[in-house]
Amino acid sequence: MSMTLFASVTRPGLPGPTALRFPETRHLFHSVTAFAASFSPSKSSVGSSQCNATTPPAEYKEYTGNDLAKTTVDGIEKDIHSNKGLSDKTRELVMSIRSILRTMEEGEISMSPYDTAWVAMVEDIDGGGGPHFPSTLDWISSNQLADGSWGDPIFLVYDRLINTFACVIALTSWKMHPDKCDKAISFIRENMYKLDDEKEERMPIGFEMTFPPLVEKAKRLNINFPDDSPGLRKIYAQRDLKFKRIPWDKMHTVPTTLLYSLEGMALEADVLDWQKLLKLQSPDGSLFYSPASTAFALQQTGDHNCLQYLLKLVQTFNGGVPNLYPLDLYERSWAVDRLQRLGISRFFEPQIEECMKYVHRYWSNKNGVYAARHSDIQDIDDTSMGFRVLRLNGFDVSPDAFKQFEDDDGEFLCFIGQTNHSVSATYNLYRASQVMFPGEEILQRAKKFSTKFLQDKRAENELLDKWVITKDLPGEVGYALDVPWYASLPRVEARFYIEQYGGEDVAWIGKVLFRAPNVNNDNYLELAKLDYNDCQALHQHEWKNIQQWYKSCGLRGFGLGEESLLLAYYIAAASVFEPEKSGERLAWAKTAALVKTITSQKLTKDQKHDFIREFEQGSILENANGGRCGTSNKLVETIFTTVHKMSLETSSRDIHHQLLHAWRKWVVAWEVGGDGDAELFVQTLNLTGGSSEPTPFCHPKYQQLLEVTTRICHQLRKSTVKEIQVESDMQELVKLVVTKSSGDLDSDIKQKFLTIARSFYYAAHCSTEAIGFHIVKVLFERLV
Repeated sequence: MSMTLFASVTRPGLPGPTALRFPETRHLFHSVTAFAASFSPSKSSVGSSQCNATTPPAEYKEYTGNDLAKTTVDGIEKDIHSNKGLSDKTRELVMSIRSILRTMEEGEISMSPYDTAWVAMVEDIDGGGGPHFPSTLDWISSNQLADGSWGDPIFLVYDRLINTFACVIALTSWKMHPDKCDKAISFIRENMYKLDDEKEERMPIGFEMTFPPLVEKAKRLNINFPDDSPGLRKIYAQRDLKFKRIPWDKMHTVPTTLLYSLEGMALEADVLDWQKLLKLQSPDGSLFYSPASTAFALQQTGDHNCLQYLLKLVQTFNGGVPNLYPLDLYERSWAVDRLQRLGISRFFEPQIEECMKYVHRYWSNKNGVYAARHSDIQDIDDTSMGFRVLRLNGFDVSPDAFKQFEDDDGEFLCFIGQTNHSVSATYNLYRASQVMFPGEEILQRAKKFSTKFLQDKRAENELLDKWVITKDLPGEVGYALDVPWYASLPRVEARFYIEQYGGEDVAWIGKVLFRAPNVNNDNYLELAKLDYNDCQALHQHEWKNIQQWYKSCGLRGFGLGEESLLLAYYIAAASVFEPEKSGERLAWAKTAALVKTITSQKLTKDQKHDFIREFEQGSILENANGGRCGTSNKLVETIFTTVHKMSLETSSRDIHHQLLHAWRKWVVAWEVGGDGDAELFVQTLNLTGGSSEPTPFCHPKYQQLLEVTTRICHQLRKSTVKEIQVESDMQELVKLVVTKSSGDLDSDIKQKFLTIARSFYYAAHCSTEAIGFHIVKVLFERLV
């Protein structure tokens, strides 16, 4: 059945026609799901979750048609070769982001009106009677919003009120800008009642501690505002409860998170022993890297180190100060994670390596890391992210760092002594547990806890987070739960994360809302979209070419449907997507298609024997006749012709005989009912990878990788799978791939083994419906 499936369409929710014509989705979806089941005999054999995060929405499910595999990609070649402006823009974005990564220092962060106001309230420590940091008052005056408040562009009542109270107190204390103060007080009066209805998940860190002292300061300055709302009374009650739980002896002797909000104890300053507390200062002179807490300490003690920390900040940021500084480790770890998940990390490999070296320098196998270097207090969020990106980038890190966060009940807390859990921090713990090695029991327990916590939160529709306001945290968590990392193909992950990533619209929740522009950056998002669409256009062009190869080889006559051809190409393109790896991608897809064709023939034992005899005879004749195999078997001839072209097109050296040797090994295994697919695919990828050096097949680690990979893929093809054994083998494979040693294999060669294993895991785990949905998203639906 033939029909034209391309049209310039206006998709629901998208502005206007797409720039690149692609198959109309309503004619795509059901045809894909109908044949996806043929890829693996066991669709629900791995894991209890069936890829629900990527189950298509209703508008996909209602589409009908069965012509996806017959699509032609008219005009793609023109799009690839004529869009020079897009290439220039991509180059410009790459250079801009490289500059960001190369010049990372203490961390880029937005200013905090709240912290700036606390610094502004510091009186001249030399006794002059005026403000010690007058430029902070200038910053406050210049940054009032049109409605009279101070705070983040996102309107969050907690954030706007605490910032506005602090700023109006600072200005009123120094009798400055009464007009601005009047406007601010009007805002407070109009919005205090909104505390009654604000969600507690959006309450900034320590708000119940830091807000009441400001209310009391405002009263002493005769600032008139409503102070009897139920929401305010509830906050005071929470403060009283928290004060009863403070371990006063401990907070004076060991670093705790209470150091971050010491200004919240301004009403009880007499209970603070500053001589002891100052011994807990960070090396830079701050109290747990908090400008507000440090400003309060300076007010109380006149400490020189506190002064120097604040002077540096005020000078660095021209009068304003952030709510946390520095954040050098956080910025590097999170930026690398974002670039990798967006699918654009290949542009920045040297810069990423430097970022990871920096983080590893301050990593502790016993304690992990915090957002800032040299911290005596660590948290599970930064430790989880640091652990994951360091391990995946080949650095030696121990999961023992997580032991300190596990309590007696088997729960994992973000900070030691924490009483409630964060969705985003637990999500990052879950992601850290995905890259465990064999025998790492602490990560096994972390995975068990985080999986249950996140599943429960999702079931209760409570995937709001207390630390970040992002575009689609439920989508991120859902994808991670429903598509295990072992089954997550790079282009599938990138496609969904690009749609989930909020860029510069993301706000983090500290004591106030803040932005981290080197972590959440619109340039990252723009480059990811441009690159994704460029890759997709190339993939569509390749799909056109592979269809021509399919027709010229007459594979339809041997029973290979175009739908199976598309599935083979999709798996390769979703796994090895980079433009420069076109040869590897096409070689894998064609090899998989030929394997599917041969194995679907249902030959008798004698017929198989005849096939192998033709193959062996063809090898002899090919050597004798200068590349012409001379066989009468059309399938055997297709193998030889395809291998010959692969050798010419994909490598700077002669790999022809090595590819045929890999095929010979496969057909011998096939004759006796063996399963040599994974080995053939790995060998094909490594041989066609373009390296001028011979592939080290005899290297001991190569053989280890091959043994584990083939064992995994063989088990995933079974109708019944021992999940525990597969998980154990995948952990072993991950360890072999990511760890580095002297005399090791090239990391790109090792990575190909994991690539093949993950493609088999994906096919075994995901439902046919999900695979069909992914094909549409990855190959045919353009990002806008």
